[in-house]
Amino acid sequence: MYAVSPGVRSTGTEDGGIVLDIDRGQMFRLNPVGALILESLAKGRADTEIAKEISRQYSIGEESAVADVREFLKSLEQHKLIRVYQDESSCSRQQGNG
Repeated sequence: MYAVSPGVRSTGTEDGGIVLDIDRGQMFRLNPVGALILESLAKGRADTEIAKEISRQYSIGEESAVADVREFLKSLEQHKLIRVYQDESSCSRQQGNG
């Protein structure tokens, strides 16, 4: 399970999205697929669910979509824009929902 880090703010643009990491003073630009992935994570969707949506929207194979989503998630994690949790309960506690 993934969650967007607390200091991260994002907004959609015509070209995808802009992400601001307030804690680290960094800004990132996302293409439309990256923006969709980050927005879906913020809504609590699982990586496989996101990959299925990308597969449908962009007419690519589901296996390819899963691989691409997971690679992008690794990049987001390396930049500390998301956090990885072992289960949903720890994610909910971290986000203040539980």
